Amino acid sequence: MMNIQRIEPIRPLLATESTAVSDAGQTRNQPTMFQDIFQSMVDNVKETDAAKNEAYYALAAGQLDNPAVASIAATQAELSLSLLIQMRNKALDAYSELMRISL
Repeated sequence: MMNIQRIEPIRPLLATESTAVSDAGQTRNQPTMFQDIFQSMVDNVKETDAAKNEAYYALAAGQLDNPAVASIAATQAELSLSLLIQMRNKALDAYSELMRISL
């Protein structure tokens, strides 16, 4: 079963929190909540796709007793990919809406 993560409140946008200075003086970006959410969704898509491939392989090799397991794994992989695509579309819509705002 998929773990559902709790959404944390928005953190303040301070320069000290968004970037860190390394020893060489170069700045690197720290992971953000937005990045963490999308990374976990991409990881979920990879995991469900791997589970689907394993179930199909086991079904083709005759090692799977219940063929419904392969169908369930395929549906989970399809739904996780669909959710990732919808989240990407919503994020792009929100970004384009923010770009249209005149200050």
